[in-house]
Amino acid sequence: MALSPEQLKQLNQLEAARHLVLADSALYSQIVPGILPIAGAHAHLEFRRWGAEFLAETFASPLLGLQQKESLSISVLQTLKDLLELPGQDNSVVKSVIQATTSIYPLVFRYIASNPYDSPTWERMSTIKANILNRWDTAVAGIRICCIKFVQRVVQVQTPGVIADPRRPEQNEISLALVPRDHQLIPPSRLEAEAQGLMDRLLNVFHEDPSDPIMVNATLNCLGMTIRTRSSMSSKIISAILNFNPLKQINSPMTPKAKVQIKSMERTTRSLLSNVLRRNETGTLAGKIKQYIDRLMQTRLETFDEGSRKRPLPSEPTDGLDNAKRMRLGAELPERPGPLSLPPGPVSFAQLFTLTDDRGLSSFDVTQLPIELVVKITLPVLHSIEQPLLDEAINNVRARYLSFSQSQSAQPHPLSSALGDDEEDYEPDFEPSEEKVLDGTGIPPFEGSLATQPNIALGPFKLRPPPPLTLEETEKIGKATVDRVFGMMSVFDEPSTVKKQKTGLNRLAGSNYDRDAWITVITRLATRASGFLEYDKGEGEDEINQNALARKPATPSISDKIRDTLWKFIIEDFRSRIAIAIAWLNEEWFNDRIQAEASRTESSDSKVRLERHYENWMLKILDSIVPFLDAKDKVLIRFLSEIPEINERVLDRVKGLAKDPERVTLAVTVLHYLILVRPPVREICIDAIEDLWRKYLDDDAKGPTTKLLTKWRPQVLNSSTTTNSNTTPTSTPTPNPIKSPTPSDSKMGLPSASVKGEGVTSNTNAVAAAG
Repeated sequence: MALSPEQLKQLNQLEAARHLVLADSALYSQIVPGILPIAGAHAHLEFRRWGAEFLAETFASPLLGLQQKESLSISVLQTLKDLLELPGQDNSVVKSVIQATTSIYPLVFRYIASNPYDSPTWERMSTIKANILNRWDTAVAGIRICCIKFVQRVVQVQTPGVIADPRRPEQNEISLALVPRDHQLIPPSRLEAEAQGLMDRLLNVFHEDPSDPIMVNATLNCLGMTIRTRSSMSSKIISAILNFNPLKQINSPMTPKAKVQIKSMERTTRSLLSNVLRRNETGTLAGKIKQYIDRLMQTRLETFDEGSRKRPLPSEPTDGLDNAKRMRLGAELPERPGPLSLPPGPVSFAQLFTLTDDRGLSSFDVTQLPIELVVKITLPVLHSIEQPLLDEAINNVRARYLSFSQSQSAQPHPLSSALGDDEEDYEPDFEPSEEKVLDGTGIPPFEGSLATQPNIALGPFKLRPPPPLTLEETEKIGKATVDRVFGMMSVFDEPSTVKKQKTGLNRLAGSNYDRDAWITVITRLATRASGFLEYDKGEGEDEINQNALARKPATPSISDKIRDTLWKFIIEDFRSRIAIAIAWLNEEWFNDRIQAEASRTESSDSKVRLERHYENWMLKILDSIVPFLDAKDKVLIRFLSEIPEINERVLDRVKGLAKDPERVTLAVTVLHYLILVRPPVREICIDAIEDLWRKYLDDDAKGPTTKLLTKWRPQVLNSSTTTNSNTTPTSTPTPNPIKSPTPSDSKMGLPSASVKGEGVTSNTNAVAAAG
């Protein structure tokens, strides 16, 4: 029945609504309830087709969230039920309804598992499922394929799956494992038994005789998901497939249609088993699967692949002459024609290389063909030519060229015979170039083209140097280079699964194209690129200051920009990038020491002012990470234990942590660790502990520092006790020698007393070097 103009207009509006939701998935919740009355069971056929197809697209769309799909699925169940129960329903409508139900069934199942008292919804779902199962064996092929996919989804839902996270059931796979054992509407035991029966019915297609190729291919395409997600059924399914022979119908009359169907079943079976074998090559059935695939391929080659067999010998001679009769008949094979002679007069390259007398080939203009087509034709032809034939053709061309050269050298120049004796010595200053007569191919005559050209000695070719860069261009290019390097560091910042080899102390820095190599490059660009260029020399202090002011640019140097960018890069995620900070500061400290050594080699009367970068950037990094440390953070301990130099300014930052009552333990732990593992800074760390005990901590928080002072500087506690017992203050006694670590420290792998004085300076206020 044709649609009226109003119905056509309404159908166009529905199409516009479809395009609208495809552009914005948030509108599904508004469009779907609105189209249900329009595309119901009593609507026109075109509207029913459109509505069923739209519902199938909606619930299969990956853009729509699961929560939205679940809420919409409850509202469309009645419409789907009415469309299926309508007598004489259109096949396309039934297929779309079954496809929509296949997507809806897991959503309704999860909803019922969480709402066991909503029996009307489950009754509607059960009615739809029974209707689809009744159509499985009697409907047309297209509907039966949709039924097979629906049955596979039902089996997957009604069998136990893997629970990835029991605390978040909405994120887990929808399976029978989500249903409580005492559920009223969907008891797990009954549903699992139903799933096993449906699986047996699904595998029964492999035992039918004769097999239906369409149903077999549809079943094989659906079983891959079940094998991968339901290990309890995988052995049963694979065993059924191994007992199936897709080539068992070979002995029947082999029509072209049957041949295509058998090949299709064989290819689908082989692809499924190959995929299963690739995912689990060490399974219990791996050996049987390999044997089955090999046997299947061998049978296919023997049955269908006739092109790979060798052609039998011909029953008759191919040239019409038998070898036994040649001598008696005096017959001879036709001789291959010899090389063609060149025509008189000017000769072109085309005529020189033409080895055939076929006028059609000679007059064909190859330049009209595209170069890509010429390459595709030429390469296979050259590859197929036998080597003796190619050598013979080359020799023919060579002989024609030599004969032509000899004939040209023997002929006198036409101008010499026309000129008299008096005019033979005339040599004009300018001789116009002789125009070449072109033939039909557009190629100049061979005579002028093959003339010997004089040897011309060419001098060395040099490109002009590029124009000098301005200061702004230099800064822009330098900034772009730094950004690219940091971009590579961000790419390699992710953890790598490749196991690194330990190369030892003899390794080369940056020898591998990895994250460590880029760290080495960027840190040395920041430290060593501008080495020996950042200090001033002069005769006096005034001259030094003037040179420094004259040298200092208006904008920071490229090294300072790299340092600032590197500092920002580390602070963005200092916990995971603390190793980069340590490597950078080691390079800065080393660079400062190298420059200091170089400055001492200058003349003794010259004054040098060096710019020390290590301490400035080390304190800047420390000030940036200290506010974000918590009481249990180990980043500060690692940072201070691996940087090359620590002074009192660093320990002042550590003591500042004690102002926060929650981070007192962190400050004391850091100082204790430095006392034990870094003997050169032991004295100033003990001074910091004493300063914490005297100034920063209250009486209730002095416990950790009191233990350390009792061990390392007990005279402080003794003097404090004496001061409190006497009314008059007494002088502080002379400090005792440093107490060596206890045996418990040695058991922990800490330094022994043999290194207690190593590297410690007499002045505790001086900077302590690395241990």
